[in-house]
Amino acid sequence: MDSTPSDEAAAWCALLRAPGVGCQTLNPLLSTGTPARGLLEDPPATAPAALRDYLRNPDWPGVEADMRWLEQPRNQLLRITDPLYPPRLRELANPPSALFLHGDPDLLSLPQIAVVGSRNPSTGGRRNAHDFAAHLAAAGLVIGSGLATGIDASAHQGALDADGLTLAVTGTGLDRVYPASNRTLAHDIAMNGLLVSEFPTGTPPLPAHFPRRNRILAGLALGTLVVEAALKSGSLITARLAAEAGREVFAIPGSIHNPLSRGCHALIRDGAKLVETGQHVLEELGPLLGAVGFSPREVARASAASPDPEPMDAQHVELLEAMGFDPATTDQLVQRTGFPAAEVSSILLLLELQGHVSSAAGGLFTRLGIGTE
Repeated sequence: MDSTPSDEAAAWCALLRAPGVGCQTLNPLLSTGTPARGLLEDPPATAPAALRDYLRNPDWPGVEADMRWLEQPRNQLLRITDPLYPPRLRELANPPSALFLHGDPDLLSLPQIAVVGSRNPSTGGRRNAHDFAAHLAAAGLVIGSGLATGIDASAHQGALDADGLTLAVTGTGLDRVYPASNRTLAHDIAMNGLLVSEFPTGTPPLPAHFPRRNRILAGLALGTLVVEAALKSGSLITARLAAEAGREVFAIPGSIHNPLSRGCHALIRDGAKLVETGQHVLEELGPLLGAVGFSPREVARASAASPDPEPMDAQHVELLEAMGFDPATTDQLVQRTGFPAAEVSSILLLLELQGHVSSAAGGLFTRLGIGTE
Protein backbone atom coordinates (compact mmCIF):
# COMPACT_ATOMS: atom_id res chain seq x y z
CA MET A 1 0.00 0.00 0.00
CA ASP A 2 1.70 3.17 -1.20
CA SER A 3 -0.55 5.92 0.10
CA THR A 4 -2.90 6.79 2.93
CA PRO A 5 -5.86 4.40 2.74
CA SER A 6 -9.29 5.80 1.95
CA ASP A 7 -10.98 3.30 4.22
CA GLU A 8 -11.40 4.49 7.81
CA ALA A 9 -11.07 0.91 9.13
CA ALA A 10 -7.67 0.64 7.44
CA ALA A 11 -6.65 3.93 9.05
CA TRP A 12 -7.63 2.53 12.46
CA CYS A 13 -5.59 -0.61 11.82
CA ALA A 14 -2.63 1.59 10.95
CA LEU A 15 -2.98 3.46 14.25
CA LEU A 16 -3.31 0.23 16.26
CA ARG A 17 -0.03 -1.01 14.78
CA ALA A 18 2.01 1.96 16.02
CA PRO A 19 4.98 0.37 17.85
CA GLY A 20 5.30 1.12 21.55
CA VAL A 21 2.05 3.09 21.56
CA GLY A 22 -0.94 1.93 23.56
CA CYS A 23 -4.45 3.05 24.29
CA GLN A 24 -3.28 5.61 26.86
CA THR A 25 -1.70 7.56 24.00
CA LEU A 26 -4.21 6.80 21.25
CA ASN A 27 -7.47 7.33 23.17
CA PRO A 28 -6.91 11.06 23.87
CA LEU A 29 -6.14 11.62 20.18
CA LEU A 30 -9.22 9.70 19.08
CA SER A 31 -11.46 11.47 21.60
CA THR A 32 -10.98 14.79 19.80
CA GLY A 33 -13.34 13.68 17.07
CA THR A 34 -10.65 13.71 14.38
CA PRO A 35 -11.10 10.67 12.11
CA ALA A 36 -8.30 8.14 12.18
CA ARG A 37 -7.64 8.98 8.55
CA GLY A 38 -7.16 12.60 9.55
CA LEU A 39 -4.57 11.62 12.16
CA LEU A 40 -2.61 9.83 9.45
CA GLU A 41 -2.83 12.71 6.99
CA ASP A 42 -1.89 15.35 9.55
CA PRO A 43 -0.21 13.86 12.67
CA PRO A 44 -1.10 16.14 15.61
CA ALA A 45 1.65 18.19 17.22
CA THR A 46 0.51 16.90 20.64
CA ALA A 47 1.39 13.31 19.69
CA PRO A 48 4.77 11.88 20.80
CA ALA A 49 7.52 12.38 18.23
CA ALA A 50 7.90 8.63 17.68
CA LEU A 51 4.19 8.31 16.91
CA ARG A 52 4.28 11.26 14.49
CA ASP A 53 7.18 9.62 12.65
CA TYR A 54 5.28 6.34 12.44
CA LEU A 55 2.08 8.00 11.21
CA ARG A 56 4.00 9.43 8.26
CA ASN A 57 4.97 5.89 7.19
CA PRO A 58 2.67 3.29 8.83
CA ASP A 59 2.97 -0.49 8.64
CA TRP A 60 1.02 -0.89 5.38
CA PRO A 61 1.80 -4.62 4.92
CA GLY A 62 0.42 -5.28 8.39
CA VAL A 63 -2.64 -3.16 7.63
CA GLU A 64 -3.26 -5.17 4.46
CA ALA A 65 -3.15 -8.39 6.53
CA ASP A 66 -5.67 -6.89 8.98
CA MET A 67 -7.98 -5.86 6.13
CA ARG A 68 -7.86 -9.32 4.57
CA TRP A 69 -8.79 -10.77 7.95
CA LEU A 70 -11.66 -8.29 8.38
CA GLU A 71 -13.07 -9.27 5.00
CA GLN A 72 -13.68 -12.82 6.25
CA PRO A 73 -17.12 -13.83 7.61
CA ARG A 74 -17.95 -13.00 11.25
CA ASN A 75 -14.82 -10.83 11.67
CA GLN A 76 -15.01 -7.18 12.62
CA LEU A 77 -13.24 -4.27 14.29
CA LEU A 78 -15.16 -2.56 17.10
CA ARG A 79 -13.78 0.94 17.79
CA ILE A 80 -13.99 2.82 21.07
CA THR A 81 -15.88 5.58 19.22
CA ASP A 82 -18.61 3.10 18.19
CA PRO A 83 -21.89 3.32 20.19
CA LEU A 84 -21.85 -0.50 20.45
CA TYR A 85 -18.51 -0.49 22.32
CA PRO A 86 -19.17 -2.25 25.70
CA PRO A 87 -20.04 0.36 28.36
CA ARG A 88 -18.41 -1.71 31.14
CA LEU A 89 -15.14 -1.78 29.21
CA ARG A 90 -15.33 1.94 28.52
CA GLU A 91 -15.38 2.52 32.30
CA LEU A 92 -11.79 1.27 32.66
CA ALA A 93 -8.97 3.76 33.19
CA ASN A 94 -7.30 2.46 30.01
CA PRO A 95 -9.91 0.83 27.76
CA PRO A 96 -8.61 -0.72 24.54
CA SER A 97 -8.86 1.65 21.57
CA ALA A 98 -10.47 -1.10 19.49
CA LEU A 99 -11.38 -4.77 19.66
CA PHE A 100 -10.91 -7.38 16.95
CA LEU A 101 -13.89 -9.75 17.09
CA HIS A 102 -14.61 -13.16 15.59
CA GLY A 103 -18.02 -14.65 16.28
CA ASP A 104 -21.21 -13.17 17.73
CA PRO A 105 -20.62 -9.57 18.90
CA ASP A 106 -23.93 -9.53 20.79
CA LEU A 107 -22.21 -11.40 23.63
CA LEU A 108 -20.41 -8.17 24.55
CA SER A 109 -23.69 -6.62 25.67
CA LEU A 110 -24.82 -9.58 27.80
CA PRO A 111 -24.04 -10.02 31.53
CA GLN A 112 -20.98 -12.17 31.96
CA ILE A 113 -18.67 -13.56 34.60
CA ALA A 114 -14.96 -14.24 34.14
CA VAL A 115 -13.75 -17.67 35.29
CA VAL A 116 -9.97 -17.94 35.68
CA GLY A 117 -7.32 -20.03 37.41
CA SER A 118 -4.19 -22.11 37.13
CA ARG A 119 -2.83 -23.45 33.84
CA ASN A 120 -1.86 -26.64 35.71
CA PRO A 121 -4.79 -27.31 38.03
CA SER A 122 -5.68 -30.38 40.00
CA THR A 123 -8.31 -32.75 38.66
CA GLY A 124 -10.73 -31.33 41.20
CA GLY A 125 -9.94 -27.80 40.04
CA ARG A 126 -10.71 -28.68 36.43
CA ARG A 127 -13.94 -30.26 37.51
CA ASN A 128 -14.94 -27.24 39.61
CA ALA A 129 -14.21 -24.86 36.72
CA HIS A 130 -16.30 -26.97 34.34
CA ASP A 131 -19.20 -27.44 36.74
CA PHE A 132 -19.37 -23.83 37.95
CA ALA A 133 -19.20 -22.57 34.37
CA ALA A 134 -21.87 -25.04 33.25
CA HIS A 135 -24.19 -23.97 36.09
CA LEU A 136 -23.70 -20.25 35.48
CA ALA A 137 -23.98 -20.61 31.70
CA ALA A 138 -27.18 -22.63 32.07
CA ALA A 139 -28.53 -19.79 34.22
CA GLY A 140 -27.91 -17.43 31.29
CA LEU A 141 -24.59 -15.76 32.06
CA VAL A 142 -21.85 -15.51 29.45
CA ILE A 143 -18.69 -17.29 30.65
CA GLY A 144 -15.58 -15.26 29.92
CA SER A 145 -12.06 -16.68 30.12
CA GLY A 146 -8.65 -16.46 28.51
CA LEU A 147 -8.41 -19.64 26.34
CA ALA A 148 -5.38 -20.85 28.34
CA THR A 149 -4.86 -24.48 29.26
CA GLY A 150 -6.19 -25.70 32.58
CA ILE A 151 -8.96 -23.76 34.33
CA ASP A 152 -9.68 -21.47 31.36
CA ALA A 153 -10.21 -24.35 28.96
CA SER A 154 -12.37 -26.23 31.47
CA ALA A 155 -14.55 -23.15 32.02
CA HIS A 156 -15.08 -22.61 28.29
CA GLN A 157 -15.89 -26.30 27.83
CA GLY A 158 -18.32 -26.27 30.75
CA ALA A 159 -20.27 -23.44 29.16
CA LEU A 160 -20.33 -25.21 25.79
CA ASP A 161 -21.43 -28.49 27.38
CA ALA A 162 -24.35 -26.66 29.00
CA ASP A 163 -25.36 -25.20 25.62
CA GLY A 164 -24.47 -21.80 27.05
CA LEU A 165 -22.49 -18.84 25.77
CA THR A 166 -18.77 -18.30 26.23
CA LEU A 167 -16.33 -15.59 25.26
CA ALA A 168 -12.53 -15.90 25.04
CA VAL A 169 -10.17 -12.93 25.31
CA THR A 170 -6.79 -13.74 23.79
CA GLY A 171 -3.27 -12.37 24.13
CA THR A 172 -2.51 -12.79 20.42
CA GLY A 173 -3.96 -11.69 17.11
CA LEU A 174 -7.11 -13.62 16.22
CA ASP A 175 -5.47 -15.15 13.16
CA ARG A 176 -3.66 -17.56 15.47
CA VAL A 177 -4.58 -19.76 18.44
CA TYR A 178 -2.46 -19.93 21.58
CA PRO A 179 -1.88 -22.48 22.88
CA ALA A 180 -2.20 -24.52 19.69
CA SER A 181 -3.57 -27.44 21.70
CA ASN A 182 -6.77 -25.41 22.17
CA ARG A 183 -7.39 -25.00 18.44
CA THR A 184 -10.53 -27.19 18.46
CA LEU A 185 -11.84 -25.41 21.54
CA ALA A 186 -11.22 -22.00 19.93
CA HIS A 187 -13.16 -23.15 16.84
CA ASP A 188 -16.08 -24.29 19.01
CA ILE A 189 -16.08 -20.97 20.87
CA ALA A 190 -16.01 -19.03 17.60
CA MET A 191 -18.96 -21.03 16.26
CA ASN A 192 -21.05 -20.69 19.44
CA GLY A 193 -19.70 -17.56 21.08
CA LEU A 194 -17.03 -14.93 20.56
CA LEU A 195 -13.25 -14.50 20.34
CA VAL A 196 -11.90 -11.08 21.36
CA SER A 197 -8.50 -9.41 21.11
CA GLU A 198 -7.09 -5.89 21.11
CA PHE A 199 -4.08 -7.11 19.12
CA PRO A 200 -3.79 -6.91 15.31
CA THR A 201 -3.26 -9.99 13.16
CA GLY A 202 0.14 -11.63 13.41
CA THR A 203 0.66 -10.57 17.04
CA PRO A 204 2.56 -13.35 18.88
CA PRO A 205 1.91 -14.53 22.47
CA LEU A 206 4.39 -12.26 24.29
CA PRO A 207 4.35 -12.26 28.12
CA ALA A 208 3.45 -8.56 28.30
CA HIS A 209 0.26 -9.21 26.33
CA PHE A 210 -1.46 -11.35 28.95
CA PRO A 211 -1.93 -8.72 31.66
CA ARG A 212 -3.51 -6.57 28.93
CA ARG A 213 -5.77 -9.48 28.03
CA ASN A 214 -6.66 -9.91 31.71
CA ARG A 215 -7.82 -6.30 32.10
CA ILE A 216 -10.25 -6.78 29.20
CA LEU A 217 -11.52 -10.02 30.70
CA ALA A 218 -12.07 -8.37 34.08
CA GLY A 219 -13.49 -5.21 32.53
CA LEU A 220 -16.15 -6.95 30.48
CA ALA A 221 -17.48 -9.00 33.38
CA LEU A 222 -19.71 -8.19 36.34
CA GLY A 223 -17.43 -10.33 38.46
CA THR A 224 -14.43 -12.65 38.37
CA LEU A 225 -14.37 -16.17 39.81
CA VAL A 226 -10.96 -17.61 40.69
CA VAL A 227 -11.14 -21.41 40.86
CA GLU A 228 -7.56 -22.45 41.70
CA ALA A 229 -4.48 -20.24 41.80
CA ALA A 230 -1.02 -20.21 43.33
CA LEU A 231 0.13 -17.08 45.17
CA LYS A 232 1.97 -15.76 42.10
CA SER A 233 -0.66 -16.77 39.55
CA GLY A 234 -1.64 -14.42 36.75
CA SER A 235 -5.23 -15.09 37.80
CA LEU A 236 -4.64 -12.90 40.83
CA ILE A 237 -3.81 -10.06 38.45
CA THR A 238 -7.21 -10.52 36.82
CA ALA A 239 -8.84 -10.51 40.26
CA ARG A 240 -6.96 -7.35 41.28
CA LEU A 241 -7.96 -5.59 38.06
CA ALA A 242 -11.58 -6.63 38.63
CA ALA A 243 -11.52 -5.23 42.16
CA GLU A 244 -9.91 -1.98 40.97
CA ALA A 245 -12.70 -1.64 38.39
CA GLY A 246 -15.31 -2.05 41.12
CA ARG A 247 -16.36 -5.53 40.05
CA GLU A 248 -17.10 -8.50 42.31
CA VAL A 249 -14.36 -11.04 43.06
CA PHE A 250 -15.20 -14.63 44.03
CA ALA A 251 -12.88 -17.44 45.10
CA ILE A 252 -13.36 -21.16 45.69
CA PRO A 253 -11.59 -22.37 48.84
CA GLY A 254 -9.54 -25.56 48.93
CA SER A 255 -7.25 -27.63 51.09
CA ILE A 256 -4.70 -25.72 53.16
CA HIS A 257 -2.16 -28.28 51.91
CA ASN A 258 -2.80 -27.52 48.24
CA PRO A 259 -0.45 -24.79 46.87
CA LEU A 260 -3.06 -24.04 44.22
CA SER A 261 -5.52 -23.02 46.94
CA ARG A 262 -3.28 -20.39 48.49
CA GLY A 263 -4.04 -17.73 45.91
CA CYS A 264 -7.78 -18.20 46.48
CA HIS A 265 -7.31 -18.10 50.24
CA ALA A 266 -5.31 -14.86 49.94
CA LEU A 267 -8.12 -13.33 47.90
CA ILE A 268 -10.68 -14.37 50.50
CA ARG A 269 -8.57 -12.81 53.28
CA ASP A 270 -8.47 -9.61 51.20
CA GLY A 271 -12.24 -9.48 50.84
CA ALA A 272 -13.18 -11.76 47.94
CA LYS A 273 -16.46 -13.63 48.36
CA LEU A 274 -16.04 -17.28 49.34
CA VAL A 275 -18.29 -19.43 47.16
CA GLU A 276 -18.95 -23.15 47.20
CA THR A 277 -21.63 -23.43 44.51
CA GLY A 278 -22.65 -21.63 41.36
CA GLN A 279 -25.82 -20.56 43.14
CA HIS A 280 -23.70 -18.61 45.64
CA VAL A 281 -22.29 -16.59 42.73
CA LEU A 282 -25.76 -15.88 41.33
CA GLU A 283 -27.00 -14.77 44.75
CA GLU A 284 -24.09 -12.36 45.19
CA LEU A 285 -24.56 -10.95 41.68
CA GLY A 286 -28.32 -10.62 42.19
CA PRO A 287 -28.49 -6.83 42.63
CA LEU A 288 -26.12 -6.23 39.71
CA LEU A 289 -28.08 -8.60 37.48
CA GLY A 290 -31.30 -6.88 38.43
CA ALA A 291 -29.81 -3.49 37.58
CA VAL A 292 -29.17 -4.61 34.00
CA GLY A 293 -32.59 -6.21 33.68
CA PHE A 294 -31.27 -9.78 33.78
CA SER A 295 -33.19 -12.59 35.44
CA PRO A 296 -31.19 -15.85 35.81
CA ARG A 297 -32.87 -18.88 34.31
CA GLU A 298 -33.84 -21.66 36.69
CA VAL A 299 -31.14 -24.33 36.57
CA ALA A 300 -32.50 -27.85 36.79
CA ARG A 301 -30.63 -30.06 39.22
CA ALA A 302 -28.91 -32.93 37.48
CA SER A 303 -30.06 -35.28 40.23
CA ALA A 304 -33.68 -34.56 39.35
CA ALA A 305 -33.24 -36.17 35.97
CA SER A 306 -30.80 -38.86 37.03
CA PRO A 307 -31.51 -42.10 38.85
CA ASP A 308 -30.22 -42.45 42.38
CA PRO A 309 -26.66 -43.79 42.43
CA GLU A 310 -26.12 -47.37 43.41
CA PRO A 311 -25.07 -47.88 47.04
CA MET A 312 -21.29 -47.81 47.47
CA ASP A 313 -19.40 -50.76 48.90
CA ALA A 314 -18.80 -50.31 52.63
CA GLN A 315 -15.01 -50.67 52.24
CA HIS A 316 -15.00 -47.99 49.56
CA VAL A 317 -16.91 -45.63 51.85
CA GLU A 318 -14.52 -46.37 54.70
CA LEU A 319 -11.48 -45.63 52.54
CA LEU A 320 -12.99 -42.36 51.30
CA GLU A 321 -13.75 -41.29 54.85
CA ALA A 322 -10.19 -42.16 55.87
CA MET A 323 -8.88 -40.09 52.96
CA GLY A 324 -10.83 -36.96 53.87
CA PHE A 325 -10.40 -34.11 51.42
CA ASP A 326 -6.64 -33.67 51.60
CA PRO A 327 -4.22 -35.54 49.31
CA ALA A 328 -3.11 -38.89 50.75
CA THR A 329 -0.69 -41.63 49.74
CA THR A 330 -1.42 -45.33 49.55
CA ASP A 331 0.77 -45.92 52.63
CA GLN A 332 -1.20 -43.36 54.62
CA LEU A 333 -4.48 -45.01 53.66
CA VAL A 334 -3.14 -48.44 54.60
CA GLN A 335 -2.22 -47.05 58.01
CA ARG A 336 -5.56 -45.31 58.53
CA THR A 337 -7.80 -48.18 57.40
CA GLY A 338 -5.78 -51.26 58.29
CA PHE A 339 -6.53 -52.67 54.84
CA PRO A 340 -3.74 -54.58 53.03
CA ALA A 341 -1.78 -52.45 50.57
CA ALA A 342 -2.95 -54.51 47.58
CA GLU A 343 -6.57 -54.04 48.60
CA VAL A 344 -6.14 -50.27 49.04
CA SER A 345 -4.56 -50.02 45.59
CA SER A 346 -7.41 -52.02 44.06
CA ILE A 347 -10.08 -49.87 45.73
CA LEU A 348 -8.33 -46.66 44.68
CA LEU A 349 -8.26 -47.83 41.07
CA LEU A 350 -12.00 -48.56 41.14
CA LEU A 351 -12.79 -45.24 42.83
CA GLU A 352 -10.73 -43.38 40.25
CA LEU A 353 -12.55 -45.11 37.40
CA GLN A 354 -15.86 -44.17 39.02
CA GLY A 355 -14.77 -40.53 39.35
CA HIS A 356 -14.63 -40.46 43.16
CA VAL A 357 -10.89 -39.81 43.46
CA SER A 358 -8.09 -38.47 41.28
CA SER A 359 -4.43 -39.39 41.24
CA ALA A 360 -1.56 -36.92 40.97
CA ALA A 361 2.22 -36.86 40.84
CA GLY A 362 4.02 -38.26 43.86
CA GLY A 363 1.53 -41.08 44.40
CA LEU A 364 -1.08 -38.77 45.92
CA PHE A 365 -4.82 -39.41 45.73
CA THR A 366 -7.50 -36.78 46.28
CA ARG A 367 -11.19 -37.19 46.96
CA LEU A 368 -13.35 -35.36 44.41
CA GLY A 369 -16.22 -34.64 46.72
CA ILE A 370 -18.88 -36.92 45.26
CA GLY A 371 -21.28 -37.87 47.98
CA THR A 372 -21.29 -41.38 49.33
CA GLU A 373 -24.68 -41.33 51.00
